Amino acid sequence: MNDTIFLNGMKFYGYHGALSAENEIGQIFVVDVTMKVDLSIAGKTDEVTDTVHYGEVFETVKDIMEGKAVNLLEHLAERIAKRINSHYNRVMETKVRITKENPPIPGHYDGVGVEIVRENH
Repeated sequence: MNDTIFLNGMKFYGYHGALSAENEIGQIFVVDVTMKVDLSIAGKTDEVTDTVHYGEVFETVKDIMEGKAVNLLEHLAERIAKRINSHYNRVMETKVRITKENPPIPGHYDGVGVEIVRENH
């Protein structure tokens, strides 16, 4: 089954990072979430209760990304995946990608970040 719901390019300002400059100045984080969900029932019923409400998922991600600062993107991604998986039993798997477009690292790049995939048990 290859059905997915995705939220791409969500942007949040936060103060996460292991470097003190990141904690003081902050930066924009770009978050992409893809959830593996059986969408066949919602496709037949046309009812939002038969799917995962992506507006609610956005608010979940926003609360975590704009909440208390942490050191690692890995920790943020894990929290997002865990919260989605624990809240939505329809979700079979959650992929979370978090990108820092402008970290305080000398060099030229489009971004640095992490991507995790967590199954919902």
